Amino acid sequence: MKPVKVLRTLYVVLILSAAAFSAPTRTPPPDVFLITIDTLRADHVHCYGYAGVATPALDALAKDGVRFTQAFTPSPITNTSHASILTGLLPGSHGVTDFGVPLSASHPTVAELLKAQNYHTAAFIGAVILDSKSLAPGFDRGFDYYDNFPEHSSTKSRWGRLERRGMDVVEHAENWLSKHPAGPHFMWVHLYDPHDPYEPPAPYSQIYKDHLYDGEIAYADSALAHFIAYLKRSGKYANSVVVVVGDHGEGLGEHHEDTHGIFLYDSTIHVPLIVKLPGPRGAGTVVTAQVRTLDIMPTLLELASAAAPQKTDGESLEPYFDGKSEAARPAFGETDYPLRFGWAPLRSVRSEGFKFIEAPRPELYDLPLDPAEMTNKYEPQDARVQKSRAMLAEVRSKEAQIQVSSSAAPEPSSLPDPKDKIEEQNLLHAAMIATEDNRPADARKTLEKVLALDPKSPTALRQLGELELQAGDYVQAAHHFKGAAEIRPNDAAALFHEGQALEKTHDLGDARDALEASLKLMPGQFNARLLLGQVYLDLKDPAAAEDQFEAALLVQPDSVEAQLGLAEAQITKGNFAEAAQSLEALSKVQAKNAHVFDLLAKAYSGLGKKTEAQQAATRAKLLSSNK
Repeated sequence: MKPVKVLRTLYVVLILSAAAFSAPTRTPPPDVFLITIDTLRADHVHCYGYAGVATPALDALAKDGVRFTQAFTPSPITNTSHASILTGLLPGSHGVTDFGVPLSASHPTVAELLKAQNYHTAAFIGAVILDSKSLAPGFDRGFDYYDNFPEHSSTKSRWGRLERRGMDVVEHAENWLSKHPAGPHFMWVHLYDPHDPYEPPAPYSQIYKDHLYDGEIAYADSALAHFIAYLKRSGKYANSVVVVVGDHGEGLGEHHEDTHGIFLYDSTIHVPLIVKLPGPRGAGTVVTAQVRTLDIMPTLLELASAAAPQKTDGESLEPYFDGKSEAARPAFGETDYPLRFGWAPLRSVRSEGFKFIEAPRPELYDLPLDPAEMTNKYEPQDARVQKSRAMLAEVRSKEAQIQVSSSAAPEPSSLPDPKDKIEEQNLLHAAMIATEDNRPADARKTLEKVLALDPKSPTALRQLGELELQAGDYVQAAHHFKGAAEIRPNDAAALFHEGQALEKTHDLGDARDALEASLKLMPGQFNARLLLGQVYLDLKDPAAAEDQFEAALLVQPDSVEAQLGLAEAQITKGNFAEAAQSLEALSKVQAKNAHVFDLLAKAYSGLGKKTEAQQAATRAKLLSSNK
């Protein structure tokens, strides 16, 4: 090579090397771990000043991160509060105001927005109420993997059927992360343990035997410690974002509320919030300004350099990390949960040192003087009341823009004030837990106490009806369901169950009427269509039965029961050819189903195909004898 070319080559190499050396190194996006601890009161965590429980993992995380002393959830209900965490929206904006209400696809979640930034996403839940296939539809959007519960549980224990221990949840999360090491990751880990019933495993059941709620918190903290230790071993902890937050608190008897969901006092809406940032940033910082769990989603998006949606009710917490802001943010509270019992919904504003609760009997508390919210200072003309009502009106207006059908308005209503119904609620909740734990006698006794307080409690009547239905006392079950439906005519479930019970007693006319009424309220009920079709067959009305089975197949096209019901209706009508055609196709995928061949024999017989009818009948008899 000529000397000039050598020099030129060396020159080019030096320039490229210098450019590479001087080019800024792009910091990879951080892993993001969102850990929600269900039913966790801020004032029951050690690093928040509580001496009654050891929470070393939370305490250590607070030393490594930013601890917010005044963080508030907008809802005391698990699904509603988590929807707000995931979307940055108030409940009236995202619309998930009760269990089973779908999270609309029009509201982007943090998982969806981070997935769009090439994050690998996964969620690990500790309770069936957050199962996206049943009680939390839409919550799995944006997650590559969502750790739902098995569709059919083989156990009668609540563990694995209704709830997972925290250690099981974090082990599922760790296993997934080990199998998917390439980042960046966004993972949501939900620990349900502090939720009632309070049944911590040993040794926490012994250490905290006199205050089991704290025992559940200590156990959840140990599960958190296990997960943090895993992150450290895998080298992910130092440069990750780790957020730990309570979704809501727990009443623990304050204001006579045993659990949560009904009231908007601080006992159930003040939660711990700790944010560990990448590297040493913010370590040991304590922020006393009032913030909201609504602010988590925009914070995570900013830390991951991802764009936030146009409409959110929350704001990034970034200004607090380095002391750029000390401004308090107004915290709104909402609960529509009382509506399911026929009681008034509540709305609240927590701002400038006071709390206003809109209710049939409104409440106003001066928080610095009355942190336990025991002395109601409400006066209609109080300037704080007027300001709060204006703030609630503004929020409702904004919610209406985001959510087409906004939730119940926060004005006083003619419905009972939940304050007057809390004893009933405590009993209803205890009965529900007893039913979940397969203690029907305890549940029945508790529900009878509710009816002694309020003979027209539709919830108690319906729960009693469900107990009698399971016990096989169909006459009594129908009586309870009928009573519940008369008090609450729009309760589609009560009417469906009434139809079930009446069908069992062979009161076919009333069963038909109850099922028709249920379907008028909620047309998409598959089981109601199926049962009504059978009732019409028993009433010798095959045309009406055919309509119901066809409607059922629109809901579940692959349902064998609905296909068999439709074929039976067609046979009864004399439409043998159509029935035979569908049954022949069904027999190929249901080759061991005796009912298929029994009906096929009838269809062939109606067509005069004696040989085929005999063969099908023989097959049906053989399959039945082999069961």
